[in-house]
Amino acid sequence: MPDQTVIHKHTLPNGLTIRLKEIHTAPIISHWVWYRVGSRNEIPGKTGLSHWVEHMQFKGTPTFPASTLDKAISREGGVWNAFTYLDWTTYFETMPADKIDLGLQLEVDRMNNSLFSPEEVEAERTVIISEREGSENEPLFKLSEAVQTASFDSHPYRNEIIGELGDLQSITREDLYHHYRQNYSPPNALLCMAGDFDAVEMLHRIEDLYSALPSGEIPDGHVHQESPLEKERQINIKGHGETTYLLLAYRAPRADSADFFTFSVLDSLLCGPSSLNMFGGGGISNKTSILYQKLVDTGLATGISGGLQATIDPYLYEITATINPDHSIQEILSVIDGEIEALQTRLVQEAEIHRAIKQARALFAYGSENITNQAFWLGYAEMFATYDWFENYLTNLEKTSPEEIKELASGYLLPTHRVVGTYKPRGSKEAK
Repeated sequence: MPDQTVIHKHTLPNGLTIRLKEIHTAPIISHWVWYRVGSRNEIPGKTGLSHWVEHMQFKGTPTFPASTLDKAISREGGVWNAFTYLDWTTYFETMPADKIDLGLQLEVDRMNNSLFSPEEVEAERTVIISEREGSENEPLFKLSEAVQTASFDSHPYRNEIIGELGDLQSITREDLYHHYRQNYSPPNALLCMAGDFDAVEMLHRIEDLYSALPSGEIPDGHVHQESPLEKERQINIKGHGETTYLLLAYRAPRADSADFFTFSVLDSLLCGPSSLNMFGGGGISNKTSILYQKLVDTGLATGISGGLQATIDPYLYEITATINPDHSIQEILSVIDGEIEALQTRLVQEAEIHRAIKQARALFAYGSENITNQAFWLGYAEMFATYDWFENYLTNLEKTSPEEIKELASGYLLPTHRVVGTYKPRGSKEAK
């Protein structure tokens, strides 16, 4: 039987990168195509292009008209979807092994032949603007967007993936099609597959389908890096609803930095581990985390969570607290600052670190357990590092020491290096 830990790696002459992993536990194949383009690759005035292009990829080609796509996948017992993020856009199909060729044909076709009809562009403009306006009714979206914008002066990470409303109203069909043609080409793409197939035979089929596609230029992915924040920034939002929120955002290390693994353990200690698998994979309780015990168990807050994402450039570490209406934002902020200061001035006990690592390890395992998740990780890790990052993730967590936790907290989690965001319902005591 083939070694299921082996990753078959290949690059076609036109630049398409291929990663194949045989898993013969079930007659299923998950097929993903990743493009190295996301909101990080957009400029002011054109925000939301990547997300909108993702929508247009479901609007048909001459071979696969929009009306036939979903029916064709469903008829064969498959599922499919797509995601746009800061650094990438990805599409996938998970199907019975003997039906996966439909997914292969679909992706190679829409890499090169999507129509972007003016009528579909305008119809989708309405859909995306409606999505944007719906999100604006959500307090945490409004707060998160404001904090994200305030956390960067010029880096495109400051922009929401869905884009600014004004940009969504003015972007043209030509803007979208240019973004598609510039970024959807073999050298900017990564094809990943995991499941019940023979790697040699599958590679031959991929070569048959993709070899004729032109190579194209690799887009310039350079983005000017910003200096760390030097002064606390404050964002105060008032709106509808009955719930008050506190959101703290600190700059976090890039995913391929050694500090990222230490930060993952720190996150698990403070708030409970963050899931890095955006596709899915279960969850675990954060009730043993420091801030849950100090804020939720004591009744100061009704919820607490942390957020750490794997990105190409330094992004954000966020702590979100849902405030008990009988208590104030300042009370919660004082507790958080006190617990962070404790991490900066004392060494965490080894037992605490082991617990945090155990929880992070469990969440990581839940997000890696099935064939679709295995295929996801083949591509996701290479969007900001290499697949070795995924394979060595747990080993790197285990290396974390009390001294490293203290040093990292002292370097990153400083009041002068953060944005403090609050959302207060109109008419509440906090909003007055």
